[in-house]
Amino acid sequence: MAGKGFKIGTRGSPLALWQANEVASRLRQALKLPDEAIELVIIRTSGDMSQAGGQALVGGKGAFTKEIDEAMLAGDIDLAVHSAKDMPTAFPDGIDIIGYLPREDVRDCLISAKYKSIEDLPLGGIVGTASLRRAALVKRIRPDLKTQVLRGNVDTRIRKSAEGEVDATLLALAGLKRLGIANKAAAILPLDTFPPAIGQGAVGVTARSSDERALEAFSMIADMNTAIALATERAFLKMLDGSCRTPIAGHAIIVGDQLTFHGLYLSNDGRQSFTANGAGSVNDAAMIGEKAARDILAVLPPEIHMQGE
Repeated sequence: MAGKGFKIGTRGSPLALWQANEVASRLRQALKLPDEAIELVIIRTSGDMSQAGGQALVGGKGAFTKEIDEAMLAGDIDLAVHSAKDMPTAFPDGIDIIGYLPREDVRDCLISAKYKSIEDLPLGGIVGTASLRRAALVKRIRPDLKTQVLRGNVDTRIRKSAEGEVDATLLALAGLKRLGIANKAAAILPLDTFPPAIGQGAVGVTARSSDERALEAFSMIADMNTAIALATERAFLKMLDGSCRTPIAGHAIIVGDQLTFHGLYLSNDGRQSFTANGAGSVNDAAMIGEKAARDILAVLPPEIHMQGE
């Protein structure tokens, strides 16, 4: 393990850099490496360019990983760090998810300069979000509310909300905690009415499938329970063929060697929702997620399943 260092690919937002630096710091400590042995390589993705231009996201979740994957396959980086909720259900041949950091809080929070809850928002108020899941969940709670696409990194969305561009926006609490600004949350939303995105709160790491050195290094800091939970959630998402164009939520919880899972599929307007629950041994993580997805597919009207196409 000694000798050659590692190049870590990452997006350039403050949150992405926090996540990459956290991976780098843990690796340095576990491997007893000097600071200069691990280098961050900032890569601008298609998703970043879409956000900067205020355009609709093209390419689904893969828009935030495509250029990073290309750099990895070209040998320009050894590891890549991603927000797990932005990771596509499949990576290109030659790239594998090799693990996750310990998961943070999975809940969403309300950001608003004036209001303390979704229920407090004015009649016909505007909630800014680029997430179809969040938009559908808001409308399920308050059908009168309007949603407006609001893009940008965490700081940008907080600023736009504070300036009154929208009455409120919604963000992952994990990101606020990692950036040290959890006090910006007007309210933390309960999981029973506002379940998280698949992988929310988790930081995933990828490497070339053939790179045993990278796999061995990251295995020293990887969190097994997070990997098991994400195996369930991502199996659920993959079976439903979920993307950024589909309102899907899911959350796996592990206690001892047992796992419980709650999954949700919504119509875009939030008027219809379909739930599935699963439980079992952590050894059956992926199967639990797949079965929950099949339970939903068995009752899902074709017009709802096709809404993201």
